[in-house]
Formats: sequence, structure tokens, C-alpha cells
Amino acid sequence: MRDKKGIAWMIGVPLVVALLVLVILWNEPERDGISRAAAYKAAALSLTTADVCREEAETQPSLFAASDQKQWYVKYMDYLYRNGVISRELVPPRAEEAEKILTYEEASYLAGKLLGQDGQEKAAELIRMNRANRTKPFPEEQWWYLYELFRQESEEGRQVTEEVLQIYSTPDDAEEMEPWTACTDRGIYGFEGLGLSRYLDREIRVLQKDGELIRVIEKVSDTVVYRNIWILEAEKKRISGYVGDLVREFAVEKKLKKPEELTEQLADLYLTKGEVERVVLKKEKLTARVLAVREDAIELEGYGPVPLDLNFNVYKTYGTFERQDLSKILVGYDAQEFIVADGKLCAALIVRSAGADRIRVMIMDEGFHSLFHSKLELEFLCDGVMRQGDTETEYKAGDTLVLEAGDELLQNGRLILTPADQSQGIRICSLTRGQGTPVYEGRLEVVEDAKGLVLINELYLEDYLKKVIPSEMPGSYEKEALKAQAVCARSYAYRQIRSNSYRQYGAHVDDSTRFQVYNNEASGDRTREAVDETYGECLTYGGDVAEVYYFSTSCGHTTNAAVWGADPLKLPYLAAKAVRESGGSIDLTDNGVFSEYIKGSGSGFETEYSLFRWNTKLTSKTLEQKIPDLGSIRKLTIKERGAGGIARILLVEGTEGSREYTGESKIRSLLGDGNGEIRANGGRTLTGWTSLPSAFIAIESSGLDGNGVTTFTIYGGGYGHGVGMSQNAAQAMAKKGWTYREILDFFYTGTKLEEIYGE
Repeated sequence: MRDKKGIAWMIGVPLVVALLVLVILWNEPERDGISRAAAYKAAALSLTTADVCREEAETQPSLFAASDQKQWYVKYMDYLYRNGVISRELVPPRAEEAEKILTYEEASYLAGKLLGQDGQEKAAELIRMNRANRTKPFPEEQWWYLYELFRQESEEGRQVTEEVLQIYSTPDDAEEMEPWTACTDRGIYGFEGLGLSRYLDREIRVLQKDGELIRVIEKVSDTVVYRNIWILEAEKKRISGYVGDLVREFAVEKKLKKPEELTEQLADLYLTKGEVERVVLKKEKLTARVLAVREDAIELEGYGPVPLDLNFNVYKTYGTFERQDLSKILVGYDAQEFIVADGKLCAALIVRSAGADRIRVMIMDEGFHSLFHSKLELEFLCDGVMRQGDTETEYKAGDTLVLEAGDELLQNGRLILTPADQSQGIRICSLTRGQGTPVYEGRLEVVEDAKGLVLINELYLEDYLKKVIPSEMPGSYEKEALKAQAVCARSYAYRQIRSNSYRQYGAHVDDSTRFQVYNNEASGDRTREAVDETYGECLTYGGDVAEVYYFSTSCGHTTNAAVWGADPLKLPYLAAKAVRESGGSIDLTDNGVFSEYIKGSGSGFETEYSLFRWNTKLTSKTLEQKIPDLGSIRKLTIKERGAGGIARILLVEGTEGSREYTGESKIRSLLGDGNGEIRANGGRTLTGWTSLPSAFIAIESSGLDGNGVTTFTIYGGGYGHGVGMSQNAAQAMAKKGWTYREILDFFYTGTKLEEIYGE
């Protein structure tokens, strides 16, 4: 009897358990799925980037109704529709459909489109679609397992990465934020379709690609540390300060004992659930000259490269307080204090304006081909000091130094060579310039880069100009023309110092035509006097140094800044004007009017200069070598002209298509023929010009000859881009008795002449 009861018990219990499981399964609600919109965004970002989807949305028609096209997901779904990844029959392009839950059938369809054969087999095991679940929600967790397969299928997909972020701010708590953007400890991220406000002041793990969040995987912590926060104001129960680009206010868990001591200080804030629990001030500071500014470190004289701490920021503390970009830390100057902790730079405080009286020039290699040298040979013309870090070595006049990439002498960082008499300088024997073997005043620095040796010359701006003027304008020109050139060159250089273009190497400019040619020709008494007699003078407009451009020769008319895509209304002093005694301007934007103008002898200050008028011939055969995919080229048309008649858009038409070229530089380069001749004023013939002298051109065609070749005759005038001051016009004006102030006022009307040092 006991045996029968035992058997019944053994059979009955499993039956009851099985029945309970069936009841639970029967009554269990369907697991949450993922919206089609969210899934399709993720799928699109496994194939491309959010930027590409945005660009295509601007140029390609949408499948969605106009009333739906503002929805965030439309661009992603349109991308997938265009590439056949979504079926319009399975998922119609309508907002109400996009916002529904992804089904098993749709997940299976995606897998079929995005995965190879092996991947499809794995996906089939994961999805397990059947007749019963085909239209049911596909579970979200299973979707993200499936998405891992998508990610591994392509190079684009493998660029989707996991990140841990601290959420500083979203549009819900900061009105100044753009929609669907979040400020984090790693910069600005997009988060279209996701809810991030609940994660404010929390740390989360996410999937992202190129700054667009795809998924919030999990909340990592309710406790965060906001590093290097500049505290604007502190009270007993409140702190406000910069978090990223935004000013945030925080409640303080316990009353602060001495809040006044926190104001205008840098600190780490420790928060739990959005409230400040602890404040750690950072007060240690150092001041040193900046030698280079890179994204991850700043090189300081006497310290070498010092790494930047997480959330390193730059604050201007004099005048109006403001947060600034890393590029505002000027190389060559010590106008900032650095707050340091644990061997890292935590913030830079720009405490005064840099006078910009010194410039750092990157010296290019032989022939101005590269910024980097494979070998340098230096000869010291006087005694001096060679310094590396805090180690100094004296050298004597006549000593030489040869450096090559990989040299042991450069392994410990930047080498600084300072002559005792900086006017004597150092000769670079491994270089040849227009004047011969060049000598550089001031100090030289050599640092090794992955591409070769970097050579930098630091010197006073006024001394730099004395070697720029003769390299940019003949020293035999009239004194007033040279003085006008000196003011232009100083104004240009001042802005370039502020631009800090080569800050990663430790320079402001290089010595080539990309900026201003430096030390190519020897300076003389007249050029030095022109600089001295205009000491510190720059052209200003609206309280700032003007953007001053100059060029060699006009065609009788200048153009405006629109030639480079700038808004001419913002640079009114760079206006297009007729280069003649009476000034004014001529409307030369019509092809017929300009053709008549440029083919005529013209009038104005520069009629005697050889490149005031010129012409050249170009065959279709030569042009076809540059543009082989248009077939036989038959026609060249200036489709659009800018102010002064300069060519802005050139239409090239061939037997197999056409193409437009925009911009004076591209047009000049395309139509230049290094093997052809340019016939200039006075019968002079010029050869070897791979680019046209200017884009002030009119084009005529001879039609096809017996060999099927078309010859184009190009009539042109002037030499250079045509914006700002014509140097040869300035010379002609000076010969007529114009002063440098009058010359500058003619070309840059509305500017002021002011001394810029000691701001």
C-alpha cells in the first residue's frame, strides 16, 4: 500500500508542477518588444552614419507623407527603404506603422537582408519564427542579441561601440541644448528616440556610433564625479558652475561651512542622485610659456608635454568671463595659468591678453615641399645656449650641429637653440632660399615628429616683418608702397598668431605662400625702414584687427571676399572697386560686358605692368588629360561671375557629360597649361605656368579643327586672387605721391590705422 502511495506521489507532483507551469505560461503577458523606429535606426547605423542619413534626407525624396517627415526616425527608415532593407509591403512608410512594435517576421526579414548565409542560420536559431508568433512582438533583449550579429557583419557595424557616459544635461533641463542632444563628460551626443532625462547626473553604459546613441544598455551608477568644474557661485545649499559648455546648479546635501571660499575656484564635485556630497578644490597652479598645444597634452617650456586631465577646460578670467576653446591657448606666450593635479593639467585660466609681439614660424624644407625635414645642418654665427628641458649646454660661434630623424639628441624632447646675440642668428646650411643659404635671427627649436624633424623660428614680429616685406614686395619699390605693405603684412600676421594654426607643432605660420613668404629674400635698408616707420600699426575694423589680403596685380578691378565663400557684408572693407584715381566700381558680372572689358587695353594705375593684360591658348586635348571622363571637350563657359568679373563657376562640356568647377583657385589650376605660353603686356612671353595668373578671364573657342581638336583662347588680366590691395597699384600710387595711409584707405575703406601692442 505504501508503495502505491509513493508511486502516486512521484507521478502526481510532476503533473501538478507541469500544470502550474502551463497556467503561468498561459497567463504570462507578452514580453516587451522594441519599436520599429528604434530598431530601424539601430539597423541603419550598422550600415552607415547618422550624418549620411541626414545628408540624404536633405537631397533625396522621402517615402513618408509630408506631415510625417519631421519625425526623427524618418531619415533612418528612408535610408533602409532606399537600400532595400525594409519592405514597403511589410512595413508601410507611415508614422503610425513606424511607432508600432517590431515583429518576429520583420526581425527575420532584416536578418535576411543584413546577414550572410552563416549569419542567417544563427539568426534563425535565435528568432525561431513560426506561424504562431509571426506577427507577435519580437522580444527586445533578443533583438539586441540579433543586433550583435548585424554589427559584426560589416566594417560600419564594427564601428558601433560601447561607452560609459556621465549625463550632464539634456534639452529637458537646459533650453539652450539642441533637440535630441545631450551634454556628457565625453562631449555632445545625439540620442534620437531615446529617453535620457531620467539619467541626468548618472553614469550609463550605451551603444553609440560617431556621437549618436543607439541604446542605453544599463545605468552604471547613481554616483558620479564631475571633474574640473569651474565654480561660479557657492551658497550654503547650492553650487553653480560650468559643466561642459553649460552652467548648472546643484543642490548640496549638507550645508557648506565656507561657501565663499569655493567661488571662482576649480573643483571636483562628487554627486549621488544629483546632490553634491563632497567638493574637492584644486588650487595648485603653474605658469610657463606654451610650446605646443595638442588634443591630449600641452607642451610647456621647462616641463615638456603635460597630459590633459578629463574635462580639461579653458576659461578667460579677465574682462568678461567666458569658456573658450583649446585653440585660444597661444603657443609662444605665458598669458595663462594652469591648474594642476596628479601630474595633469586640469584647466587653463587665460588671465591677460597676449601682446602678440612675437611670432613662431615653421620653416619648410628645401623647395617649400614639406613641413618636415629629414636632415638639418646648423651653423652657429655667435655664442649661445642649447637647452633641452632643464639641461643647458653652451655652444660657440663657428660650431655646427647635424640632426637627423631618430637622432638620440632629440629623444628627450624639444631642442631650443638661443644665440647670445639674436641679431647674429643661426645659418641653416641644409636649406637654399632665393637669397642663398638663409640665416635666422631669434631662437630656433627642433622637435621630432612621426613625419620628420620640425624646425621653428621664434622672433619678434617686427623682425619677422623685415624679412617678409622683401620676400613679398621688391625692396626697390617706393617707400610709401613698402610702408603700406608693412601694415598689411603686420595685420595679417597678427591675425595668424591669434589663429594659432600650427599649435600642435608649436608654430603660428609657416614661411611659404600659404601664409607670407619669410626670409626668402634678404632685407635691405628700405624694407627695414618701412617696418620701423610703421611700428606696431595694423588696420582695424569694429575694434578688431581686420582681415587684410593683398595680391600682385589687378586687371583694373578688385573683387570681394565672396571669392572664398565669405559673406561680403561682414567684410565691407574688402569691397570690389575699380583700381583708378576716381575709384568707384564697374558691374562686370555679365559675360559680354566682361569680355569687352578684359580684351580692351583698360585704364588705371597698372596699365604698364606686364600682367595687367595677358592671353593664352589651351587645347581640348590638353584639358582632356586632366578630365578624362567627359569625352571630347567641346565647350567652356563661365556660368557665374563674382564682383569685379572674376570667374566663380566654370562649366566644362564634353561629348560624354559636363561638370562644373567652383572657385577661382580651382578654375585657375584647371585651365593652366605648364607647357603653354602666356602672352603678356608689351609682347612678353611667359612659360611654365601650371596655373593661370588670375581668374579674371573670358574664354573664346575656335571650334573643331581637322584633327577634332578645339582650341580655347583665354583673355585675362591681373595676377593673384584679386582681393584687397594690389601691390603694383600701391607702387604706382606711391609714384604719384600717395601716402601709405591714403593707399590703405583706398583699398580697405572704413578701416582704422592703430597700434596693436600692449592691449
